[in-house]
Amino acid sequence: MDYTIKIGGEAGQGIQTIGDTLAKVFSRSGYHVFSHQDYESRIRGGHNFFQIRFSDKSVTASKEKIDILVAFDKGSIQQHEDEISEIGQIVYDSSAIKQKHDKPHFFDIPFINLAVEHGGNKIMANTVATGAVLGMLGMDIDMLIKTIKDALKKKGDEVINANIKAAMAGYDFAAKECLQCSFAVTPLSEPKMLIGGNDAIGLGTIASGCKFYAAYPMTPSTGIMNYLAGKEKEYNIVVEQAEDEIAAINMAIGASFAGVRSMTGTSGGGFALMVEGLSLAAMTETSVVIFLGQRPGPATGFPTRTEQGELQFALYTAHGEFPRVVLAPGTPEQAFYLTNKAFDLAEKYQIPVIILSDQYLADSLWTLNNLDLSRVKYNDYRLRGDALNSLAEYKRHSFTDSGVSPLAIPGESKHLVVTDSDEHDEEGHIVEDADTRIKMVNKRLFRKLPHIRQEIDPPLLYGHPNPDVVIAGWGSTFGVIKEVVDVLSKEWKTAMLHFSEIYPFPSIKKFDYLKVLRNANAAICVENNATSQFARLMKTETGYTFTGMINRYDGRPFTVEGLLGEIYETF
Repeated sequence: MDYTIKIGGEAGQGIQTIGDTLAKVFSRSGYHVFSHQDYESRIRGGHNFFQIRFSDKSVTASKEKIDILVAFDKGSIQQHEDEISEIGQIVYDSSAIKQKHDKPHFFDIPFINLAVEHGGNKIMANTVATGAVLGMLGMDIDMLIKTIKDALKKKGDEVINANIKAAMAGYDFAAKECLQCSFAVTPLSEPKMLIGGNDAIGLGTIASGCKFYAAYPMTPSTGIMNYLAGKEKEYNIVVEQAEDEIAAINMAIGASFAGVRSMTGTSGGGFALMVEGLSLAAMTETSVVIFLGQRPGPATGFPTRTEQGELQFALYTAHGEFPRVVLAPGTPEQAFYLTNKAFDLAEKYQIPVIILSDQYLADSLWTLNNLDLSRVKYNDYRLRGDALNSLAEYKRHSFTDSGVSPLAIPGESKHLVVTDSDEHDEEGHIVEDADTRIKMVNKRLFRKLPHIRQEIDPPLLYGHPNPDVVIAGWGSTFGVIKEVVDVLSKEWKTAMLHFSEIYPFPSIKKFDYLKVLRNANAAICVENNATSQFARLMKTETGYTFTGMINRYDGRPFTVEGLLGEIYETF
């Protein structure tokens, strides 16, 4: 059992509401769920869609064939009719779009009339549509009723009951009238956790003890700020909407210097404004975590689409030479754990750590069995209380074998805690001499970097242990490559090599991934960018050159069929 539903229409028609509701119903009913969105940068109009795939087996990417298309406008029919599967149905309201279709794969449901008749308001047309989808699938409606009650509990019984009536009207109509529906949904019971990429990062931020988050709203990072703002009181977090990205990173650096774990988030255009602050954090050795959500550029580009075009930007931006860590999660589960790792590494080594994601992962929903909280690491690396006051002297930037200096909090002891953005001595005061400069660069860069590199985990090998074909990728390409490997494994010895810890580039001491690549007959690197940025990084760091590259840079993610087709073309 493996079905895909697409809800299409204009912005403002409740497309996301239907998608989110169905995803919750499916996950709470025990199904595996994967969803992604496609929407234009506008509040009203345009063409948007929300695509959900659910199955009784694990799913981690979208497919191109659609089994149910819920079309709220003519544009959705025009753009997506060719995607309908052999058993697929296009659900629409002919009175609403002023158009009637007589083809057998069209199913006309009076969404608005049913909403007015049973719910009392045409605004409930999307609730009717949600119930209709479940009726077409032959699923029980009880989980939808529970989901409606949960979502609308603050609205009162009158609104809840009206929506339940609207949902049941859509369900009953579809169950009785869709004679051509032939879907077979296997009943399941064990509910699954449903979470998106941004929410997973927000949850990881809370679990890591972050107490200050500053940002200026910018797609696709805004979801993290919204998530944390909703948890402010519960977890004693200060969330500040700054006037711009320059202020945001400097606020985060200031809060970190003052003694709390801090974070900021943005996209490429905002990160461009943050780069001087990035260097400030490096020079003052102040820990900070930065979320960088990629979208297509240059400039404003496609503000609501996806791309992996900022890897080189994250690696090399900001003036001066200093260590940084770049982590690129491929799933919400990885996003949760890598966010925790980002905070730990940032504070342990007093460096900036960048979490590199993108619009696709930010907005996609995945089901998980659980998150293992015992894996969450929290170590307080700061000197506090007696541990600080017992020191005869304190030097903020003292030279150590590891390059990591004692980290104290200003105002919490008899010792002066000072630093400067200019080059400084061990105490943090400005200097101009060459010898101190050399010692400080060695301390910040060359002494820290070997220790940081030991913390970086190697890529994940999924599939055949000795593959003839390797499909490599990083970040959000994880899910689609995994499914493609499952398909290709029926023909060839195939494996995925997925990198989620990008820089410092992982060594081969823990796992010799270079041996896997060199022993393969073909190794293809898959990226959502035009210039194969990761493949170039691989060659720079290891000397290895992939035998082939597959790139997509139209602002859309890879689909399973699409990537399979491109791989077959390379052989």
